[in-house]
Amino acid sequence: MSFDLWLAYVVACVVLLVIPGPTILAVLSYSLSEGPRVRVPAILAVAAGDATALLWSLMGLGALLAYSSFWFQVMKWAGGLYLIYLGASMIYSAAHAGFSMVKADHALSEVDSNAGMRNKKVFRNIYLATVFNPKGIIFFIAFLPQFTNPAASLNKQLWILAVTFVLLAALNAAVYSFFAERVRGVVSGGKAQKGFNLGGGSLLMAAGAWALTIRTS
Repeated sequence: MSFDLWLAYVVACVVLLVIPGPTILAVLSYSLSEGPRVRVPAILAVAAGDATALLWSLMGLGALLAYSSFWFQVMKWAGGLYLIYLGASMIYSAAHAGFSMVKADHALSEVDSNAGMRNKKVFRNIYLATVFNPKGIIFFIAFLPQFTNPAASLNKQLWILAVTFVLLAALNAAVYSFFAERVRGVVSGGKAQKGFNLGGGSLLMAAGAWALTIRTS
């Protein structure tokens, strides 16, 4: 693979990644509602999710989903409904939270004391939102071959392209997470925290609704 071909692939990936999809909406949701404490697990979840989707594509799952409407619909509805459930749960929690600063501060201290558990939950949710996006799995089998050199080793090229995409996806998630954290940092307080949770839940539900509109073509 020539450097020019790889560079063209990088540019194409950047253009595709900057357009927010269900995964990035999930990252924005948690970054907005939880702040910097979930930045690392969110970024790692995106990288792990895209790596898994790439692996599934290369193993043939992408081809199966492309030709099987049934399994495509199964994955689409599983991912979309899961995101909607997470968003509804976040909105429900925010709607029933207390308005006083004392209650808000107590809630934040509980989150801090269970940081490890919270980070695992964020990682799991974003990871599942990524791997249950059937369009992404199908996309990889159609996208990657466009940037390979038939005269060179295909396996080596696919690995290079896959690792490049995962790194770019992680960087993209980091940028969006940082942006959401800056927005969150402008306002503080109990009512603001409730608003962030409502906003985050709405983003998750929007991501789920978006996922449900995915078509095979």
